[in-house]
Amino acid sequence: MRETVHLGCEKCTRRNYHTTKNKKTTTEKLALKKYCKWCKCHTIHKEMKL
Repeated sequence: MRETVHLGCEKCTRRNYHTTKNKKTTTEKLALKKYCKWCKCHTIHKEMKL
């Protein structure tokens, strides 16, 4: 039931991270605060399409 998702920076829109999520229990898009090495700061990384 788990599916791989890619997380992209909200500022520069680069895909920096990938993780898995359970599609049954988490129906909304994933958004985490992560470090972006291109922006050189912590930004919100949202789930993007593959």
